Amino acid sequence: MHPPYTPTQALTTPSSQQKSLLLPQRVLGIDPGLERLGYGLLHRPHEDGAHSKQWQAMDWGIIQTHKSGTIPQRLLEIHSDLTDLIHTLQPDWVVVEQLFYFRNATTIIPVAQARGVVLLACAAAGCHLQEATPMQVKQAVTGYGKASKAEVQMAMQQRLNLPCKPTPDDAADALAIALTGLLQAGLA
Repeated sequence: MHPPYTPTQALTTPSSQQKSLLLPQRVLGIDPGLERLGYGLLHRPHEDGAHSKQWQAMDWGIIQTHKSGTIPQRLLEIHSDLTDLIHTLQPDWVVVEQLFYFRNATTIIPVAQARGVVLLACAAAGCHLQEATPMQVKQAVTGYGKASKAEVQMAMQQRLNLPCKPTPDDAADALAIALTGLLQAGLA
């Protein structure tokens, strides 16, 4: 039997508090979803012993769950894969897209559940968390809060000086989410 929870057992650890005070060198953006979760990592490379002012896309992609699995199995898969990804990429900050209103209630519930798993995995890893709404992301990277997915992909290609549009669109959105977190913090 476990002893009762006490407030001193909160998820914030000294290392995560120290991490949040440092300027980030790696920022992970996450576009939550149950079927496809997009991720994108931006980093600031070293140039001549100092950090560059230009952020670069280091990695992007998706975590995809199997439709045949139950909701709990799929959420566990997201948690496991995202925990491994965070361990591999070692982000200083994580920026997660906030939920927005869906017309279809059956769509928002699984996305909210997946987002909860994302927040849990990030908190357990001691990551500094930041959030941005979809409209804030589109406004920050395209200048228009109702931009299309294709417009976000094109903006990310241009802003990050990529040879082609980042795909799939969930990954491009995640790169845009990471960049928006930097812009909101005045670091890009």
